Amino acid sequence: MAAVLLTGGTGALGRAVEPALLERGHTVRLLSRREPPAGRGPGTWVRGDLQTGDGLDTAAHGVDTIIHCATSNGRGDIRSTENLIAAARKAGNPHLIYVSIVGVDSIPMSYYRAKFEAEQRVETSALPWTILRAAQFHKLVFALFAAQRRLPLVFAPDLLFQPIDVRDVAAHLAELAAAGPAGRAPDIGGPEILSAEEIARLTLESLGVRRRVVPLRFPGKMFAAYKAGNNLVPGNPVGKRTFAEFAAEQVAAGP
Repeated sequence: MAAVLLTGGTGALGRAVEPALLERGHTVRLLSRREPPAGRGPGTWVRGDLQTGDGLDTAAHGVDTIIHCATSNGRGDIRSTENLIAAARKAGNPHLIYVSIVGVDSIPMSYYRAKFEAEQRVETSALPWTILRAAQFHKLVFALFAAQRRLPLVFAPDLLFQPIDVRDVAAHLAELAAAGPAGRAPDIGGPEILSAEEIARLTLESLGVRRRVVPLRFPGKMFAAYKAGNNLVPGNPVGKRTFAEFAAEQVAAGP
């Protein structure tokens, strides 16, 4: 099994990836800027800063695979990926897995453009690499409408989404770590394609809130790219957990 360095291990995806890797027998070293919490064993946590590069050489030393789940806004994503690549080269060229988003090459958003540039850095890094693009996470689209629950009306863009659970993405990443470098892996999405209006209604129902949902249309290239379905993966519904199941879990878990 692989020795894996996991970036972004304290984020929503990273917290799901670590147990998925451990279940498959991999050893995991989590990269963080913070001190390790109580109970973390030796070698399972390493301090490092992706933006400055501090500590990354030590973090990458001796690992077989790096799963790069950490993300930041704008150019920070590119900088962190470049610093991680430099450390990986010094560490003997481990397999680098980069987590990206469906549509980064065709939806004109600044965050997506940065993710796409980071992908290109990985592709030209001379490292063995895999890039996995996933659709929007359940948590993101749930939060979009849960945040509106106290408004008199809830607004939903006139778009389709294929949200996926982070645990399903995590399981797929663990499989990619075991399989070895794959280049551009097939994009993955959740088990169902829903309109934003359907997602809004399911969110409100799970919260026990009754509101009128108002569909909205927007001008511009970004909306047109979403409307064209560039954020969807109809041919590869990898996820198993539906959005309704996720919403029910969120409410059961409480605030």
